[in-house]
Amino acid sequence: MKQLLIVDDQQGIRLLLNEVFKREGYTTFLAANGIEALELAEKVKPDGVLLDMKIPGMDGIEILKRLKMRTPDMPILMMTAYGELDLIKEAMDLGASHYFTKPFDIYELRDAVNGMLKD
Repeated sequence: MKQLLIVDDQQGIRLLLNEVFKREGYTTFLAANGIEALELAEKVKPDGVLLDMKIPGMDGIEILKRLKMRTPDMPILMMTAYGELDLIKEAMDLGASHYFTKPFDIYELRDAVNGMLKD
C-alpha cells in the first residue's frame, strides 16, 4: 500500500485530503508544519508528498529542499495560492513533480497523485 504524506497548515485541507486519499487506498500521514513533515518523512519514508507552499515557520520551498536532499527521487506535489508563480518556478527547479493552485479541483488533484504514485 502506497504511503502519502500530506503537509498543510490548514486543518480543513489536511482532513479533506486525508479523506480523499484514504478512500483511494493510500496510507496517509498528516503534518501541520515543516518540523512534523520532516520527522514523519524520516520515520515512514512516504512514497509521495502533497506539500503546501505557504506554511508558517519553515515554508514549503525549504521543506521541499530538505525532503529532496534526503530522498531525491521522491515525488512531491506542491499546492499553492494563485499568483505565486515565482515560488512555483523555484519549486519546479528544485524537483517538485507537479503543482496545483488553490482552490484546486479535488478530482484533478487525486488523478495527479494517482498518476504519480500508482504503479
